Amino acid sequence: MNTETHVFAPSDPTLLAYGREVGKLLSSSSAETWSKELWTIFTGYIISLKEQGHAPELCDTYFSFKELIAFFENVERIGRGEELLSG
Repeated sequence: MNTETHVFAPSDPTLLAYGREVGKLLSSSSAETWSKELWTIFTGYIISLKEQGHAPELCDTYFSFKELIAFFENVERIGRGEELLSG
């Protein structure tokens, strides 16, 4: 998993494009629903490891999952009009 943070100043068109993509993603379900579904998917993955055996990439998978959950939590806060802390 690549954990480097790439800091760049996106242009307005780039931000609008990101916004459109997030809008498309959220058009099927709310951020809260996405978070719940992600927990369900991850839980199923963890349960399946009993049958699959050791998963050396589990740590990377967990941190990618955690970042996705944080993303949807932030999107939910934005939707409620709450201010996000930077960083």
